[in-house]
Amino acid sequence: MKIRARAPIRLDFGGGWTDVPPFSEKEGGAVLNATINRYTYATLIPRKDEHIRIISADFDTFLEVHDFKQLEYDGNLDLIKAGIKVLGIKQGMDLYVRCDAPPGSGTGSSSSISVALIGLLNCLQKEKLSPHEIAKLGRVLELQELHIAGGKQDYYASALGGINYIEFEDPAVSNSRLNIRPDVISEMEKHMVLCNTDKSRLSGNIISTVMKAYERGEKKTTQALFALKRIAHEMKSALLTGDLKWFASLLDENWQNQKKLDASTSSAQIDSLFKTAYKNGAIGGKALGAGGGGCLIFYCEDNREHDVRKALQKKGVQIIDFNFEFQGLFTWAQPE
Repeated sequence: MKIRARAPIRLDFGGGWTDVPPFSEKEGGAVLNATINRYTYATLIPRKDEHIRIISADFDTFLEVHDFKQLEYDGNLDLIKAGIKVLGIKQGMDLYVRCDAPPGSGTGSSSSISVALIGLLNCLQKEKLSPHEIAKLGRVLELQELHIAGGKQDYYASALGGINYIEFEDPAVSNSRLNIRPDVISEMEKHMVLCNTDKSRLSGNIISTVMKAYERGEKKTTQALFALKRIAHEMKSALLTGDLKWFASLLDENWQNQKKLDASTSSAQIDSLFKTAYKNGAIGGKALGAGGGGCLIFYCEDNREHDVRKALQKKGVQIIDFNFEFQGLFTWAQPE
């Protein structure tokens, strides 16, 4: 019997950074994000011996140990090792993982790997963890086990799926699945352009710098974080009322505040891509995740999305077609 899991990646539209401690602990955070039909896929095949084999298609990496005690954090597939350790898995298995999104793309790919992995191991142990419990455990893998700095939103997005407004009053997390009209969702999909700069970045480095500035009480950083939290709330209203021009302007406002947090959130390449997109019909946009590289999302004037796509492709970036997805983590068993 094979156990499979599929967990989506996400687009963060507003409020990113406010889900990161210590801001989320002291001030409370709010984000608005959406999952799309790009996924981490994972397959687990139980073994009769204690050997553990891990195959990562994305990194073309293979790892084999004789039992779980030999799993050590050494920079090679540590996230998968952490999942096995934290969930206390002691039986042998073959584990295959691949993700549709490249690492460092700003789409929460590492979190979707965590969520998919926990979903697999949850099924193996015949546990019945809720999506919220799986998201919380995913956070434990990266922050507490591997000491990787970051926010919480990605785990909840991947586990829950859909377009969500999520509030963080640490340690409490509450989410509202937005009941957006189908025509509004279709308009969003038509008018949005997602591109990958193919420049990966380590979000933890930028996040650490920003949060240290917040802890020092730097006015510019603090004001930007509060603005991002407000923008997420306003985006919720824009989408629920179907006001997509307002939504587009909030994407742009979010980006302007992202850039105030740290100079490395943008780059000469990103600035050039924004200039090109706006010149050809974009009316709002932002870098996903912590910025500094990875993916960019743009909202375009009516019937101008094709112009934006062509102009960005001429600049050498990859356009990623997508639709929103509303299932979140999905696991199933497949007979051999």
